[in-house]
Amino acid sequence: MSKDRLVLITQNKHKLQELTPLFRKYNVEFNTTSVEKHEIRSERVEEIARVAAKVAFDTLQKPVVVDDTGFFVDSLNGFPGSYAAIVLKSIGYEGILRLMTDKTERTSRFKTAVGFCDGERLKVFSGSMSGTVARTPAGESGFGYDPIFVPEGFTKTYAELTLEEKVRISHRTRAFEGFLRWYTSMLDNP
Repeated sequence: MSKDRLVLITQNKHKLQELTPLFRKYNVEFNTTSVEKHEIRSERVEEIARVAAKVAFDTLQKPVVVDDTGFFVDSLNGFPGSYAAIVLKSIGYEGILRLMTDKTERTSRFKTAVGFCDGERLKVFSGSMSGTVARTPAGESGFGYDPIFVPEGFTKTYAELTLEEKVRISHRTRAFEGFLRWYTSMLDNP
């Protein structure tokens, strides 16, 4: 495995705030870059992360890690799914709530896929968190759909949880922990 420092492909300050303590926990240092994530259209976040990692490695020629997240609402046939970021920019979480005005079924889930590429290996790790879509937004923390997502086992939205509470249970943490366990084992046993 390359001894180059890992490059995390994101410019999202919220993601960095969530991920930095997790990387510290595993004693993994990383750099960021101004290179933007290459994003294909696919229904599968795993495929988006896989291709993004390969393109980022081809561009930087350094070990890279990238993630992609989807938000899947059951009563909307999985919409917005892997297009969550595009939908958030166009109609916001308020638009999702409007689409669900008459829906009694409110189950949903976040799914994150983490792609890694170092030129020799191309791996994908995923994590998810099930929950429900709140009837009204609540909370000031987090980003994206956090004000309308109530994670399973909780009565508060992601946006009402502290950063530490959210990071402990989140879909992104689950995916990155899978990656970091594998990555540190590879570093220890090349």
